[in-house]
Amino acid sequence: MQTPHRTPLRRISQGSLLRLSRSGAYPDAPHGLGFLEPAMSEFIDETETLQTNVEGLKHLSDTLATFNESFASWLYVMNMNALTVDWPQAPHDGSFILAERRAERNAFAAMQALQAQLQAKSTQPSSIEGSVNDQTTIITDPEATFTMNSNNSSAPAKTKKVVKGKKLKLTAKEKKERALELERIITFLPLEFRGSDPNLRRNMEAVIEGMWDAPNQTVKLPDLIKPPDLNQARANKCLIALVNRKIIKKESSTGTVLYHWQGVA
Repeated sequence: MQTPHRTPLRRISQGSLLRLSRSGAYPDAPHGLGFLEPAMSEFIDETETLQTNVEGLKHLSDTLATFNESFASWLYVMNMNALTVDWPQAPHDGSFILAERRAERNAFAAMQALQAQLQAKSTQPSSIEGSVNDQTTIITDPEATFTMNSNNSSAPAKTKKVVKGKKLKLTAKEKKERALELERIITFLPLEFRGSDPNLRRNMEAVIEGMWDAPNQTVKLPDLIKPPDLNQARANKCLIALVNRKIIKKESSTGTVLYHWQGVA
């Protein structure tokens, strides 16, 4: 008859407990159980050690949870700070340099206008022809400027051509108003035209002023090219930005591409 299969105990467990149970170290223990006292003491010590380690793991888990919460709060604060402090459209060094150049240009234009006004006063005749009822009308055309003298009589009006092929000089006030209007139009354009690239902004100003000075404020692309600063590519880029903002209107019904000034509503 075969012996039933049994899983043998490990050598340490079989040797320690069996040896302690057969020893006579604790003869007064009932039924020979005195060997369990040192084994239970050792078991209690190991259990306390295990409890200490588990408490340490719990403390480590609580510390990590606190760190995760603090770190997440710091990331959220940094994100909110980036949304409320970082302004990509804020003025930079190039903006201040551009503002100084614009101020110098306006001051120089105002000085030229003042000199032209003083020169005109010095060359003006002392006597002014015409009666009080005469009304002088100045028609400004980019190709020519006419001065019309009309009165209440039935005589035909006299027309005199003053300047041909040259625009009328603007006064300091008119130049200031023109600069303000130009600045207002620039604010409707993308960021790269508002100071991100000073050269591109200068080209845009030249294109806008060229359209203002053109006959009927209608131009073709070659009319705006002024090499080497304002080449065809830059002029075309400025016109595309103005068309996208509906400041100018592109028309090609006649076979030639024309750009008509619309203005900002």
